[in-house]
Amino acid sequence: MKKKLFPMALAICLSLALTQARYAAAEDNHIDTIRPDAPELAQYGSLAIGVKTLQLVHAGQLDILKAKPGDAIPTYDRPLTVEVWYPASLPDGQAGAGHYSTYLRDGKTPITLAGKAVRDAPPDTAHGPYPLLIVSHGYPGNRFLLSHLTENLASKGYVVVAIDHTDSTYNDQGAFASTLLNRPLDQLFVLNEMARLNASAAGGNLKGLINADVTGLIGYSMGGYGVVNVIGGGFTEKSVKAPTGVPNGALALRQSGNANYLASQDKRIKAAVAFAPWGWNFGVWDAAGLAAIRTPVFFVAGSVDDVSGYSPGVRNIFEASVNAPRFLLTFENANHNAGAPMPPPKEAWLPAPAMKRSPAEHYMDAVWDNTRMNNIAQHFVTAFLGKYLKNDKAMDPYLTLVDNAKDGKWSADSNGAFKSDHTYWKGFAARTAVGLKLEQRQP
Repeated sequence: MKKKLFPMALAICLSLALTQARYAAAEDNHIDTIRPDAPELAQYGSLAIGVKTLQLVHAGQLDILKAKPGDAIPTYDRPLTVEVWYPASLPDGQAGAGHYSTYLRDGKTPITLAGKAVRDAPPDTAHGPYPLLIVSHGYPGNRFLLSHLTENLASKGYVVVAIDHTDSTYNDQGAFASTLLNRPLDQLFVLNEMARLNASAAGGNLKGLINADVTGLIGYSMGGYGVVNVIGGGFTEKSVKAPTGVPNGALALRQSGNANYLASQDKRIKAAVAFAPWGWNFGVWDAAGLAAIRTPVFFVAGSVDDVSGYSPGVRNIFEASVNAPRFLLTFENANHNAGAPMPPPKEAWLPAPAMKRSPAEHYMDAVWDNTRMNNIAQHFVTAFLGKYLKNDKAMDPYLTLVDNAKDGKWSADSNGAFKSDHTYWKGFAARTAVGLKLEQRQP
């Protein structure tokens, strides 16, 4: 009997040791850091945060990866894992802290992240229902890539749902055609599913917590591509017919001018945030298609983005969305990762045999610190969504700024009161609004 118990005890000890080691590593992988120089609205809100994982299935979808030229495209039931952050009600004295188990960019290395959300915590129903936010990662990515933002926004009174896009995550990355076709479809499906769960006993403790009639979309890179299409930017005929794109012209489902596409425009979506949206330099968008966008949208870009492009690139999408209230926040000299990805986990600094480059490059920027960019994004997204989803007039001064941060003047008396000629960016401490530009356009 003792001989049998020893291996079992050893296995348990090893399992506990590995779990403790991963949690110890997580303490270096915080997604909830707010730097001392963070702008005002980057701070977490007053609400505790809960988090839960849901498994959704989008039935009867085109199985584009099995499409054959000239044949009807088969269908399948498309699985989608989503992470849901929400305002929570914690017992007095319970700390707002938790961990997320996920994968590194190589799709093989397990990592643990640390944040403030408590797994499966009871929801805070006293202040709800809450506006819904849907978050869409890049290609590849996963539902935790923007977790610095998802947690932060949940603490401010939103239910935030981040999608693992099938065929597009670190550990199931498939052909690009699936991402091209499914990004907008996944986003719309998740919106409908969350509305359904909110009205059904199947929603469990989410029932009655979500106001899906007031929804915002947030997307990064290919997630931003999906966002632009969902809010009215139809795909060009050129992109639909591209031989290297989606087989059998299936992308026509979301083409500019298509009657079914026009009918899919969802009035519940009141605002959108697009970090480095992809597609302009590949002929996906044109001015005629983007002119159909009327949803308020906040674009974020790096001025030297070599993936989505800047000018030409994201700036062209911003300029061509002529019928929408819109903003463009530019991080000067930042590349494609401006503002969106969380800081690189400490495991990313080590070589990954399956990758030609360091995994850290997937997250970081050569010029800007990730946490600094994340804090700036938290600040401006808070202001933008507060204005357009909560009708909070107090957010206007954080968005109505001199275009170039460097042109703002800090002018205060000895008591710290601002003088009449003070034009420095609101919410930023002296000397901290540097390397940034915020442009605003109205229809």
